Amino acid sequence: MTTRLKKQIGTVLMLFAVVCLITSFTSGSKPDSKFGKVQVGAITYSYRDMPDRSLPAILDYIVRSGISSVELKGEAVEEYAGIPAQGQKEWRASVSMDKFREIKKMFNAKGVKIHILKLQTFGSDEEIDYAFNVCNTLGAMGITTEVSLDAAKRLAPFAEKHKSYIIFHNHCQSGDPEFSYDPILAVSKSIMLNFDCGHYFGATGQNPCEMIRKYHDRITSLHLKDKTRPAEQSSCGDNRSWGQGQTPVTEILQLIKKEKWPIFCDIELEYGIPSGSDPVTEVGKCVDFCRQALSENERK
Repeated sequence: MTTRLKKQIGTVLMLFAVVCLITSFTSGSKPDSKFGKVQVGAITYSYRDMPDRSLPAILDYIVRSGISSVELKGEAVEEYAGIPAQGQKEWRASVSMDKFREIKKMFNAKGVKIHILKLQTFGSDEEIDYAFNVCNTLGAMGITTEVSLDAAKRLAPFAEKHKSYIIFHNHCQSGDPEFSYDPILAVSKSIMLNFDCGHYFGATGQNPCEMIRKYHDRITSLHLKDKTRPAEQSSCGDNRSWGQGQTPVTEILQLIKKEKWPIFCDIELEYGIPSGSDPVTEVGKCVDFCRQALSENERK
C-alpha cells in the first residue's frame, strides 16, 4: 500500500468518525470529550462564524461537536439574561442571578460543564463583582482575560473575595524577551493561566511543553491550535488545519495525560473553514484528533 493511499484512507476514516460523532449527538446522546482522563473542551469563540450566535444555538453546536466542557464567552450569556442596549452598567449592578441559574441548568441538562467564563465587564467595582457572581452561579472556576500586570493587581482582590480565579490568557507576548509570567503570578494565588499553546509556539517557535511543565500548578486550561513557527510575514505564526502546522499538539496532550495534571485542554478553532464545511464539523474533527492523540500510547 502506498503512502499516499494510506493518507487517503486515514482521511476518509477520520471524516467517517466525525460524521458518526455528530450524528450521535444530534440524536439526543450527551457528549463526552474526556479521553484518557484528559478533559478536552472548546472555547465558544470557535463558533463565531455560525449564523445563529444565540446561547441555545451555541449550546447545540457544542453538543453536536461532541464537547462536554467549555470556556464560555459572555456576550451570548448576557444577551440571554436580558441585558439592555442602554444602561448596562446599572443593569449589571442590580440584575438577579435567576437567569444565570437557568443557563447552568440548561447546560447541565445537555451534559456540558462551563469550566471558565470569558466575561469582559471590568469597568466599575460593581461590574467586577457582578462578573464573579455570574461566574460562580454558572459553576465556572474563574474568569479569563488578557494577561497583564496591571490587570493582575486590579482583579486579584476581587477573585480572592469571591473565592474564584482570575485566569490570564496570552496572545503573542511571549515573543518579547522581556515578558515574564512570574511577577504576574506573584501578585496572588488567585491568579492562574489560560495558556495558549498555539500563540506561544507561534511567537517563540519553542515547545510549549516546557512552559506547561514549569507552570502546570498555575495553569487551569490550555488553548490548543496548530500554528507555524514565527516568520517574516507573521510574527506570531500562521494557523493551519490540525496536523498541517508545526505545533506539537499530540505531545502536549500526551504530557497532560502522563502527568495526570487537572488541566482543561480547549480547542480554539482559528484556521480557515474549508469550503463545504462549518465550525461545528471542524471542531468535531479537532475532537477526533484529540481522541486519537490521547489513545496513541494504548495502540503501541
